[in-house]
Amino acid sequence: MTDEIPASQISHAPLAGVIGMPIAHSRSPRVHGHWLKRYGLAGHYVPIPVMPEHLAEVLRVLPRAGFVGANVTIPHKEAVLTLADTVTDRAALIGAANTLIFRADGKIHADNTDGYGFIANLRQSAPDWRPEAGPAAVIGAGGAARAVVASLLDSGVKELRITNRTRLRAEQIKAEFGARLVVYDWAQAGNMLEGATTVVNATSLGMDGKQPLRVPLDALSPDALVTDLVYTPLMTPLLTEAQARGCRVVDGLGMLLHQAAPGFERWFGHRPEVDDEIRRVVLE
Repeated sequence: MTDEIPASQISHAPLAGVIGMPIAHSRSPRVHGHWLKRYGLAGHYVPIPVMPEHLAEVLRVLPRAGFVGANVTIPHKEAVLTLADTVTDRAALIGAANTLIFRADGKIHADNTDGYGFIANLRQSAPDWRPEAGPAAVIGAGGAARAVVASLLDSGVKELRITNRTRLRAEQIKAEFGARLVVYDWAQAGNMLEGATTVVNATSLGMDGKQPLRVPLDALSPDALVTDLVYTPLMTPLLTEAQARGCRVVDGLGMLLHQAAPGFERWFGHRPEVDDEIRRVVLE
């Protein structure tokens, strides 16, 4: 005889969480926890601290422990691609995944919703934003920047200018994403803004505790939309100065919230609303 209970007789609330190291700072448990309570859904969402050397082992165990999926953050967003059984085209293109779905057969499906969250935030905060209106300028060439580049090109941006402190990383993105990209030296980042109608800081520069973003905004048009992926502080020095120059500005909190919504829907069966209420909860 065996003490194992047939899977068909096991009933429990779905579990999900966020995998990273460190993870205590993550706002994701607050976001998903609020949505679960708001919509009266059974389920739990927890932070899961995982060292890189334990990632493969943890991913094998989580589905067996009742987890239906997980978000993934630094430093695991690239590594999970090699451990997943299936990877979406957009996650493969970006080279990173932030959302995992654990299927009933135990297989792991990897996706990237960062680009979706970025565009959804712009469209919600600036409904008249037109990506095809002029060049976009992206500062940074890390994983977040790759998601931004992919989503902007997919949205119809005809020219995308990119700069990074290490030029090689920007050149690598151009090599992968094609002729619509133009690489600028870091020293010429201010010149990149001339005529740009969409400007994005996709670095951590300007975040609380980080170095400031020292890109001169003299060439910035007051007709430009300026957004920052940083949301601590909510109004970064870049956004504050851009707003003072007459630009529309969009903070980075909405991207965090919108990128979370597709995973929540897949795991818990309800599409959550991104509104002022969830913004207040996260900022408390």
